[in-house]
Amino acid sequence: MNQTKTKPKTGLGENFANDFLASFVVFLVALPLCMGIAIASGVPPALGLITGIVGGLVVGAVSSSPLQITGPAAGLTVLVWEIIQQHGMAMLGAIVLLAGLMQLLVGGLKIGQWFRAISPSVIQGMLAGIGVLIIASQIHVMVDDGPKNSGLANLLSIPEAIYKSFVPIDGSSHYVAASIGLITLGLIFIWSYAPKKLQAVPAPLAAIIVVTIGAMIVGAPVKYVSVPGNLASAISFPTMEALGNWLDWSVVGSAIALCFVASAETLLCSTSVDRLHNGERTQYNKELIAQGVGNSICGLFGALPMAGVIVRSSANVNAGGKTRVSSMLHGAWIFGLVVLAPFMLSRIPTTALAAILVYTGFKLLSPKALRELKPFGWQEIAIYFATILGIVATNLFVGVMIGLALSLLKLLLTFSHLDVQTQVELDSDDTTIVLSGAATFVRLPKLAAALESVPVGTTVKLEIDRLHYIDHACLDLISNWCKQHISRAGRVEVSWEDLQQRNLEREIASSVTSKPNLVVANASGD
Repeated sequence: MNQTKTKPKTGLGENFANDFLASFVVFLVALPLCMGIAIASGVPPALGLITGIVGGLVVGAVSSSPLQITGPAAGLTVLVWEIIQQHGMAMLGAIVLLAGLMQLLVGGLKIGQWFRAISPSVIQGMLAGIGVLIIASQIHVMVDDGPKNSGLANLLSIPEAIYKSFVPIDGSSHYVAASIGLITLGLIFIWSYAPKKLQAVPAPLAAIIVVTIGAMIVGAPVKYVSVPGNLASAISFPTMEALGNWLDWSVVGSAIALCFVASAETLLCSTSVDRLHNGERTQYNKELIAQGVGNSICGLFGALPMAGVIVRSSANVNAGGKTRVSSMLHGAWIFGLVVLAPFMLSRIPTTALAAILVYTGFKLLSPKALRELKPFGWQEIAIYFATILGIVATNLFVGVMIGLALSLLKLLLTFSHLDVQTQVELDSDDTTIVLSGAATFVRLPKLAAALESVPVGTTVKLEIDRLHYIDHACLDLISNWCKQHISRAGRVEVSWEDLQQRNLEREIASSVTSKPNLVVANASGD
């Protein structure tokens, strides 16, 4: 009897069960982050919740990376804060909308793959710089104080904030808030030692629950999250005046920066998520279009911008998410909670959310990035730290531009590196010149100096098999030098091993065909 083997199928019901459970885990991770990132960005928590809902329900439905979770991103907090400081809260929606339209254009023109070409040292430096700024600003929020007007000012005033909170220990609101923040951080760090069954609840959420209950019991005199009873009241459509400011180059520049950072962070997340599962791979241009749709909607609602976020995405994969349904459901859970029980969110101390953001900032400062960059040389590490310093000392966009400029400079120097080794035989003055690297016009003076140092009337062996590139300027220099050296009773032997170099030798030979003292042969004697 012939038996037909059929490939086992995973039914829709089984997928839905996995997605349902995964969506609830992602919801628990996303909820405090949506509000915390909003507060860190300088906007009401409701705007972060709106972005989380749109990221789940809309982007989750059209994303080309089905297991990636999109929502408010810690990497955008600094940029949003700078936009509000420079242009005002009324312009946020218009700038987010413009950035979303730019993402649609970039994806439609199929430029998405170019975002993957950004040097890892710049990306990691950008994330680390954002981490420093998040920590610096949220330490102030964690002690019930307000962040300063710049990242550097936040960083330099941390000692003052700590002193004001703990010296003297007087039970003030700053002291109570700082204590709650430290307890929140402590709970997050020790949660990894809790029983496995308890760890099903994400550490940030567990910490929020504990400190919220504690603050309610003692009636802690600290600031609490403010969430409107009607989420629609938080929506603020861009005005015609705000849209008219799209003609302002400073507004366009802010939108370009937002588009660039959000797209780079999303595609970096997509690449990481693809490594975590064996399912559908990300189509980068389609993903940028999906992100553009989401950010355009968020811009119309006056909400926070969005990007793909690795913490929530990895939680989705680890929890067993199989399809885009898990992302969509997590957005539905956020929407349901905000609509049905907003009073629960208003009991959360702001300092606890700030503590979660401080923890997130430390995770962005992962030493793993340095370990990954170390094998590629000190130049990559220097670019990494230069990007961080540029972001902290100036702003996010300028810092990233510094990193990109240094990466391009390194690329130029690498591809223009030319090593010239000259060996002279003492008894005959015969010379061997070995060229390796790239012979470009940038290194022409070095090459010319080596050739001009050869004694007149001697035999010269020119080994160019180690060159991986030569431009017309250096080729012309070698050809003219060969003519001059041979005309002075000299002899030139050009050798190569790689057949790809034959065109080079032929061009040199054709320029001095009347000179019998030029020998062109490869090293194997062909």
